[in-house]
Amino acid sequence: MARYFALGLILLPIVEIAIFIKVGQTIGLLPTLALVIGAALLGGLLLRQQGLSVLGQLRNNVGRGQMPGRTIADAMMIGVAALFLVLPGFLSDVVALALLLPPVRGWIYGALASRVTVVDSAGFRHAPGRDGSRLGREGTIDLDEDDYRPR
Repeated sequence: MARYFALGLILLPIVEIAIFIKVGQTIGLLPTLALVIGAALLGGLLLRQQGLSVLGQLRNNVGRGQMPGRTIADAMMIGVAALFLVLPGFLSDVVALALLLPPVRGWIYGALASRVTVVDSAGFRHAPGRDGSRLGREGTIDLDEDDYRPR
């Protein structure tokens, strides 16, 4: 995993420079710079609007006593979008603008949520087979409170 991350850090600037050169050759220097600045400004406006929306949802979820998992994931993806908007380049701007779109964040959340099991530490147990819970399935060890002692 670290190898792919290092490779991405090396390849990203090379790809961004190549895209800058191609776009600059096609439309010229000033329009290319205007596009980069315009994307950053538009992204900043979208970031502010989406960020405030997510904060409102987070406040509502906490006020209703619901787990704000989806809202926290949205906030994290908006943070990643903000990081990509700071980086100059067309590829990073396209990724950032995509992350600011709620349907894209929903698709990413759905893909990640299918790989994660949430266990409530307050002692609440989900019924076996409901909510994607792994309790009651083969290979799962379910301890009673008498079976566990803290060290």
